[in-house]
Amino acid sequence: MLTKTSKAIALCSIANFINSADRVIMPIAIVPMTDEFNWDMHGQGWVLSSFAVGYMSSQVIGGSAAKKYGGKIIMTVSVLLWSMSTFMVPFFAHSIYALFLSRVALGLGEGLGLPTIFHIFSHAIPGEERSRAFGYLVASGSIGQTVAAVVCPHLSWQWMFYLFGFMGFVWVLVWLVMYPDTLGSLDEEFVEPPKVNNVNVRWSEFLCHWPLWSIYIAHFSMNWSNYIIMQWLPTYMRRNLGANQSHIMLTAVPYVMNSLVGVVAAHFADALIAHKWTVLSVRRLMTSIGLLGPGLFILFFSAVNNIPLAVLFVSISLGLSACNSSGHLSNHAEVAPNHAGITFAISNTLATIPGITCGPLTAELVTQSHGRWFPVFFIAAGVNFVGAIIYLSQSAASQVL
Repeated sequence: MLTKTSKAIALCSIANFINSADRVIMPIAIVPMTDEFNWDMHGQGWVLSSFAVGYMSSQVIGGSAAKKYGGKIIMTVSVLLWSMSTFMVPFFAHSIYALFLSRVALGLGEGLGLPTIFHIFSHAIPGEERSRAFGYLVASGSIGQTVAAVVCPHLSWQWMFYLFGFMGFVWVLVWLVMYPDTLGSLDEEFVEPPKVNNVNVRWSEFLCHWPLWSIYIAHFSMNWSNYIIMQWLPTYMRRNLGANQSHIMLTAVPYVMNSLVGVVAAHFADALIAHKWTVLSVRRLMTSIGLLGPGLFILFFSAVNNIPLAVLFVSISLGLSACNSSGHLSNHAEVAPNHAGITFAISNTLATIPGITCGPLTAELVTQSHGRWFPVFFIAAGVNFVGAIIYLSQSAASQVL
């Protein structure tokens, strides 16, 4: 019989599997959709970035609603919304404006989900298992991206959306049956009660502490390069490296690497804590690897024209990024255990800005550079390096809220 902790990790990880798979579909489908609907580079950029508009808009709502109404009901609403939005894409694709709206709705649904998962994990997961829980959560997302990247090239673009949308509907039924019902935050007890149970906090407090800002900035930096890879890798390989349809399946390799490194890094981080490393030193170590490594290898990736070598470098970049799950992503439950859902929501809201800007900004940089992508990857690496420096100097592992 699974414990509540095990059920929380398993069910939330499966939800993140579907969540992440749904995000990868459009970057793959947009190649045949562009051929069918004759979208230009800027149109493609806005289609890819419209998801992030909705995603950014619902983060704080998700964190606050989970705290008020409990994790179960908000996760149900979240997965239903993003699955319906995915399933309906073929019905909206004939109009680029309708497609924008469906992508925004997808973002709204997914934006409710992760803050709610962070709320659930802050209540249900003990500290010595937290790196592993977040490691499995992130790894499951990478596996979802991997499966989508392998399966989707073999399907018509319409069936890409039908298949993964239906999976979300099945998950909702399993979630309603298996996850213990709770009525609200007062009924969700902490497995490890915080040292300070500060329930009523002014909103300004979420913006007044450097340990929180170090997490926000590290998250922003991580997402900048990740969004570029997620949104543009299939297009870059097809248009610049001459990849054919079978080569597009190689875009699954970075996600495989991400999931493997995420799990290994999570167990390694918890082992370091068990061997008397301080929590802060572990969070800083893992975040440094998760930002500096990807920044370096994305530069290597931009400098090669060989498909296998390019896949190797981008895979190492995305793989090392998974170390962040045991770094700043796990740090929320330590600096703000009462409000981890909200602090993650704020962090992920700020970290979604790259998701909005990377589409049109990449299109503009590539257009102005006459097809060259180096400026795009150079900026991404620089953002990663700055984020690592700020996290190393300003992070903490003691409770601030």
